[in-house]
Amino acid sequence: MLGKYYRGKTVLVTGHTGFKGGWISLWLKELGAKVHGLALRPHTSPNLYETLAPGTFVQETYGDICDVELVKRTLLGAPPDIVFHLAAQPIVRRSFKEPLETASTNILGTLNILEGLRQNNIDCPVVVVTSDKCYQNDEGSRAFVEGDPLGGHDVYSASKAAAEIMVRSWRLSFDVRVATARAGNVIGGGDYGEDRIVPDCVRALEARETIAVRNPQAARPWQHVLDCVSGYMLLGAKLAEDESLADAFNFGPKPESKRTVRELVESFLLHWPGKWQDTSAPDSPHEAATLSLNINKAEAHLGWRPVLDFSQAVEYAAQWYKERDSNKESEMHSVCVAQLEDYTRLAAQPGPRRGLA
Repeated sequence: MLGKYYRGKTVLVTGHTGFKGGWISLWLKELGAKVHGLALRPHTSPNLYETLAPGTFVQETYGDICDVELVKRTLLGAPPDIVFHLAAQPIVRRSFKEPLETASTNILGTLNILEGLRQNNIDCPVVVVTSDKCYQNDEGSRAFVEGDPLGGHDVYSASKAAAEIMVRSWRLSFDVRVATARAGNVIGGGDYGEDRIVPDCVRALEARETIAVRNPQAARPWQHVLDCVSGYMLLGAKLAEDESLADAFNFGPKPESKRTVRELVESFLLHWPGKWQDTSAPDSPHEAATLSLNINKAEAHLGWRPVLDFSQAVEYAAQWYKERDSNKESEMHSVCVAQLEDYTRLAAQPGPRRGLA
């Protein structure tokens, strides 16, 4: 279905210079879409974006989504058939240092995209990516469903909850096709974000240092980026055909992928040997001890299921970074495409565990 819908479509990806934004842009290009990007320059060096081949994007606009006039000009310059809004301040711990920027980007930036479409009279499906941390986390063992209360202990989580509320109000006020996508802790090649465990592992291993793990007992639903963005893309394609899907959807891994940070690190070290140490401190910023998502709604309404299990997700990620460690930047585009092709091959295999409709 993905190839049939996206071939020839004009697609705007906000946050295209980021981790998930880069992967979804690459996939859309491989499907024959005309991909446009709107984002800030990459925050880190190295990054995934610099490995994408020239020609991945038809047009790119660099700037801040908090600039509504820039957003409107970008949309008017190439009216999209569909929008994937991924531009955000994505780091929980950074929100303690930069709370205003976090709130402005994640809330106002989202509204600027929706208002830009409205003022330019562009009627197209929109998928707004938020986070599993939008839920009011009671630290219990139950997996969150889409109708659970929204909230957030920290500014990042609260900003994602607020974005969810504003998107819902926008949908009800203006009768637009906008859905939200809530994913768990996403891993995969090309993530170099600060204060994220897999990039922390890679930086330490490349420097031949011991990996510092600040919260080894925290349990998270670890999910590979290709499983995650496959859900976004399937939601977008189906939303274009069925307005009733303008709603919130969870995209998480299989239940067995809910593992502790310690388990994730030790699994990563099976592919790239090294050592780790517990660096947890009592005065560290708050982080939830456990978090998981119920994905029954995405399975029932979209026909989506995760493809990779925990060990496969970790192996895909570790292999990408090891290739990056030993190959030239220009060669990494083909590595990305090879992983994407392998993923789609696995997804096409028959059986209840497969799920790219």
